Amino acid sequence: MNILITGASRGIGAAAMAALKADGHKVVGQSTRGGDGLIAADFTDPGAPAELWQQAFEALDERIDVLINNAGIFEPVEDNASEEEWHAAWQRTMTVNLQASADLCRLALAEYRSHEPAGGRIVNVASRAAYRGDSARHWHYAASKGGMVAMTKSIARAYASENVLAFAVCPGFTMTGMAEDYVESRGGAKMLADIPLGRVATPEEVGETIRWLATDAPASATGAVIDVNGASFVR
Repeated sequence: MNILITGASRGIGAAAMAALKADGHKVVGQSTRGGDGLIAADFTDPGAPAELWQQAFEALDERIDVLINNAGIFEPVEDNASEEEWHAAWQRTMTVNLQASADLCRLALAEYRSHEPAGGRIVNVASRAAYRGDSARHWHYAASKGGMVAMTKSIARAYASENVLAFAVCPGFTMTGMAEDYVESRGGAKMLADIPLGRVATPEEVGETIRWLATDAPASATGAVIDVNGASFVR
């Protein structure tokens, strides 16, 4: 399969890209700054998703079978921030986390409809925050990820008859650096006590979930949202 994945420079995105390549798929990745074989695209620019899609389309021999929306930002804003700061934070988070993903999904749909036979897959990486909410400084982040889940379900329901399949992944805390420093920076033992598994997820665990949805999950699973959070939040 020919696959485009955003947010591929590190963490979950890099792990998913490695897993997909190991399976023999042709994968093009995106990061904000590019480099290391990744296409540069800054999703604060409303025109960036379309430009990325065209570059990826050309790099993938003018066919894309799977879109993975993994890029996102997690930036705080205080509830007593100035009105200007508050609105700027919400606009930036929604633009990067939700609007860019929606734009790429729309482009993917047009591409998948051109296939013979029609069809393709979309995997959107959301967050457990979509269901459980987040901190007092991250309303906008939780709202953007809740929107991503709702968008995924809408795509699944609307386009399954055209063999367009859509899935979402909702990770909790994911280990992205040195274990001890990571855990301590997020509350230490208190954070771990909230995770029945006793540890945070690894990028490879989430990456493997993405790989499965992107390539092997049965068609009847379209619309599914997979939690990868060590049972720290169950639905």
